[in-house]
Amino acid sequence: MSIGKGEFVCIIGPNGAGKTTLIKCLNRIWRGGSGGISIAGKPLNHYSQGELARLLAYVPQADGRTAPFTVYEFVMMGRYPYLDAFSSIRSEDDKVIRKAMETTGTSDFAERFFDTLSGGERQKVFLAAALAQQGSMLLLDEPTTFLDPRHQIEINRTLKRVNQEDGVTILSATHDINSGLGIAERIIALKAGKIIFDGPGDVLAGTNVLRDLYDHDFLITQHPKTGKPMILPEED
Repeated sequence: MSIGKGEFVCIIGPNGAGKTTLIKCLNRIWRGGSGGISIAGKPLNHYSQGELARLLAYVPQADGRTAPFTVYEFVMMGRYPYLDAFSSIRSEDDKVIRKAMETTGTSDFAERFFDTLSGGERQKVFLAAALAQQGSMLLLDEPTTFLDPRHQIEINRTLKRVNQEDGVTILSATHDINSGLGIAERIIALKAGKIIFDGPGDVLAGTNVLRDLYDHDFLITQHPKTGKPMILPEED
């Protein structure tokens, strides 16, 4: 598969399909295997870690872990590709950090410690740190899992905004089919490590792919406001 500049793509599939594996291979957390990966036309293994970090930013799954830093300090660490080990934060770095926090709605708790935040607030801080990297591509692994509906909506709105307004390419792995259909222009469906669908969400909803993907029947309806397809699992 290939992802074009400025696309918003969601990866769906059952547990064990390979969604997280794919994301972690793309950002070189996991290495090896067969085949090849290229970023901006250059083989992945030809990048230094600093070069790669200026292109790709990563938001991991929420796992409850905390860090002994304030929110500002945590987001500041997203600037590591541009700083030397002992260099001070420059005014231009501070501007980027402040903008990332404003974009994600985290400015109001800049001085709070990370471990005092709710799960939804922490996930927004992870996203702010990723945006502070100023990469042209954002990789997300289940960015809204375990979040309440308000924080899910806020995260999705932020992602849509940075994609449309800043041109950031987004590849997001998600279990939330309706979220993917609602915000992404393209859906990739994985099963057992293989792509079984790659295309627009409305096309996906009009096929039997979801039945084959999850081995379960679904009801397809339309969102009353947006008109986009909504997926409801049928009761057994």
